[in-house]
Amino acid sequence: MSDAFQNKNPIWYPFTQMKTAAPPIPIVRGEDAYLYDADGNRYLDAISSWWVNLHGHSHPHIAEKVSAQLKTLEHVIFAGFTHAGAEELSQRLLGHLPHQSHIFFSDNGSTAVEVALKMAIQYWYNQGKPKTKFVAFNHGYHGDTFGAMSVGHQGEFNKPFWPFLFEVLYIDPPVRGMEYHSQEQLRRLLANHDDIAAFIFEPLVQGVAGMVMHEPEGLTGLIDICHQYQILTIADEVMTGFGRTGKWFASDYLDPNPSIMCFSKGLTGGTMAMAATTCDDSIYDAFYSDDKMKTLFHGHSFTANPVACAASLASLDLLEQEECWNRIRQIETQQAEFANHIKSHPNVKSVRHLGVIFALEFQSPEETSYFNPLRDRLYQYFLKAGFLLRPLGNIIYILPPYCTTPEQLKRIHEVIVSALDTLDKL
Repeated sequence: MSDAFQNKNPIWYPFTQMKTAAPPIPIVRGEDAYLYDADGNRYLDAISSWWVNLHGHSHPHIAEKVSAQLKTLEHVIFAGFTHAGAEELSQRLLGHLPHQSHIFFSDNGSTAVEVALKMAIQYWYNQGKPKTKFVAFNHGYHGDTFGAMSVGHQGEFNKPFWPFLFEVLYIDPPVRGMEYHSQEQLRRLLANHDDIAAFIFEPLVQGVAGMVMHEPEGLTGLIDICHQYQILTIADEVMTGFGRTGKWFASDYLDPNPSIMCFSKGLTGGTMAMAATTCDDSIYDAFYSDDKMKTLFHGHSFTANPVACAASLASLDLLEQEECWNRIRQIETQQAEFANHIKSHPNVKSVRHLGVIFALEFQSPEETSYFNPLRDRLYQYFLKAGFLLRPLGNIIYILPPYCTTPEQLKRIHEVIVSALDTLDKL
């Protein structure tokens, strides 16, 4: 595709420099773990298409439920009205969540985080105790709206907007061997700031940071400290939710549990855009009042869209089957075996896994970052081989849909080994 054509392209793609990017691949259909392009090529989707697809593309059960819903009710305003899909989804989702009692629907991961941040700030405001600062992990990612950018890593992606982001206090994640260091950082911050509203974190896995992982015990210690100082905690489960870590939610590994939780991506099985922010009774009670000014004045046009609710309920149908969890356990075991097998390869800098998530850092003379030049070479290598693997710089990760078979996962592992073996020729 020529520069002139790219310049006239009406579509502006995300995270894409339109002048230098390769032409986008036209995908015409998806089935199970595969995507098919207009030329008949197929790609094994090893990353669940930006981490959203749980059960495979065009799953017939989800498609059937969405189709039926479209013939009944496609949308209704969710203020002063409700519908059966939202009521059922609320009950079923909360039934799987640890110590959460209320749910607020929105559109995507960033808006789920925005709602959580507003809940936390107004929780204190409604009680006459203005607290406006947040604590977050270094190199975290929570989305691309302004509040979400503020509590995420301040890097090249959001540099033009630094003057407009609110103040956030950062600590290092409690990776293995650094748990005490992280906890001491948090203690010092809480002891020296009385205006901290909440601590927000990606539980156990920091996705965009390169699938950086930490143990439950380290994060539990940080939540304990927040409880000691009566600070709210927000778990951003947009990526880690719905089985990715080997349990329903990463927060299932934690005790005590978070005050507020954020969901999107896998909520609808990757079928439609939808998000949810949940909270415990203590948060909700701070808004429950005869005073209308204590209302959470937030909403979206497509809040609790009936079709998205139908997709979410269909995805829950599949997640609640033992067969799905057998597949998750099979993927988890195979990923662990591969991690153990490949960790001593001379071109491997580090390897890690949790649940179905696997990550490998390639040795590289350049620093580890999203802009590592190895990234584009790896991406193209995997595409030519028929695999959708989207590196985070020199870090490659696998986050497959649960329909991925042992043979398909073996093929993904083999193409990564091939890249490692021929790294100097890529």
